[in-house]
Amino acid sequence: MYPPTSILVLAGLAVAFVLAVLPRGRKSPAWGSLFLVAVGGVIAAFAAVMPAIGDSVRPVVRFCAVASLLQSLVLLVGVAIWERFARPLPRILLDLLYWFAVACALLVALWEAGIDASELLAGSALVTAVVGFALKDTLGNVFAGLAIHAEHPFEIGDWIQYDANPAHVGRVVEINWRATKVITLDEAYVIIPNGQLAQASIRNFTKPEPWSRRSLFVITPYDVPPQRVQAIILEAIRGSFGVLEHPAPSVVTSDFKERGVEHWVRLFTTEFDKRDRVDGMARDRIWYALARHGIEIPVATQAIRLTQLPALPPEPADAAVERRVQRLQAVGLLAALDPDDIRRLAEESVDRVYGAGEQVIRQGEPGQSMFVVMDGRVEVTSSDPGTAAVRLATLEPGDYFGEMSLMTGSPRVATVTALVETRLLDVGHDSFARLLAARPRLVEQFGSALRERLLERSQAIAGAERPVPEVHDIFQRIREFFAV
Repeated sequence: MYPPTSILVLAGLAVAFVLAVLPRGRKSPAWGSLFLVAVGGVIAAFAAVMPAIGDSVRPVVRFCAVASLLQSLVLLVGVAIWERFARPLPRILLDLLYWFAVACALLVALWEAGIDASELLAGSALVTAVVGFALKDTLGNVFAGLAIHAEHPFEIGDWIQYDANPAHVGRVVEINWRATKVITLDEAYVIIPNGQLAQASIRNFTKPEPWSRRSLFVITPYDVPPQRVQAIILEAIRGSFGVLEHPAPSVVTSDFKERGVEHWVRLFTTEFDKRDRVDGMARDRIWYALARHGIEIPVATQAIRLTQLPALPPEPADAAVERRVQRLQAVGLLAALDPDDIRRLAEESVDRVYGAGEQVIRQGEPGQSMFVVMDGRVEVTSSDPGTAAVRLATLEPGDYFGEMSLMTGSPRVATVTALVETRLLDVGHDSFARLLAARPRLVEQFGSALRERLLERSQAIAGAERPVPEVHDIFQRIREFFAV
């Protein structure tokens, strides 16, 4: 048999090789093998200085050398080679292989010392039984941990519900011999024994696909057709934070309640750790969209109000019109209109409120209206297919947008998103059609104003390093669109 010092040198070379080939972040297990080589080297050095103890420490040196060599072999095969072709081995399995290597090295050391390992094990059967009974719960957790690694019901990073309580949801951060550790949505650190997990029904929100479904319930009045409500809701949550387009969200009529029709909104998200924000922002979008369409969410019919605060008086119709007139008079596109025309537009236009993050118009979609910012702030962005959106401008109260679609019927050339809660004045196509039918000469004034706006927009787009859209004959397009 080779002398222990030769095996110790071989073990040291093996550790150095393993440290060189292990991937970054996976070198820490090799430090245990290096520690065994260091301990064996120190003992061998003492034996060289004091030859009298050489024979007595030889099995210890051999044990350190063989254990380190076998552990290096486990790391080389199980980490450096295996992980190049398959997913990493579970930590608990690597630990088992590590301890098996130590057991093999111990048998070699006992055999060299002249001790029959079978007699030693037989003599300790009673001790083993006592220890096994005392550690039955711990051993149960260990075997449950092995079963978890074999069946893969979840992995590190998965979001799971670990018992019947729907509030007990967390992200798996560690799976060890005894327990699984998770971080809940409340940032609480929970340690769950593996034995408990092995007997529980586990819900994995991250498998088999990375998305999970969220459910919202909305109640609307009986006098509003359900399919109209469903179309409004689907358009409202489109592009909301965390809401995926694939799988697509859906809305179905869920029930008929005392308050009204209950709609079940199903949406999918990969932002499970931010699910409260995903749900909340989707509800905000739905509320604003229903309010813009004049649909009120009914209150509970059995509600009793003990106190009544004085309600703010509604804005008089004349005051609302005057407020709109003031904004419309500042719109350069409408400079050719006389006061009566401006007032008529103000009376026929509609106020619409958008929540922060809602898209008012989307690039490429059809449109036949223009918007004037009454209160709030919006952002104008543009993008080409496959490229990120570029911000072109931020519009404040008094600014306007969408005039090209209003006057020519062309698709929207940019996307406009509300940055804060914003009130917009919606000026529709029908109002302009009546104006141009009565006064066809307005085409020239509107065309000139649009040409100036296109010039400004081209400069903004060029400044953002985007291709400048082609400008056609504005006057002819206005005449064709309004049949003037």
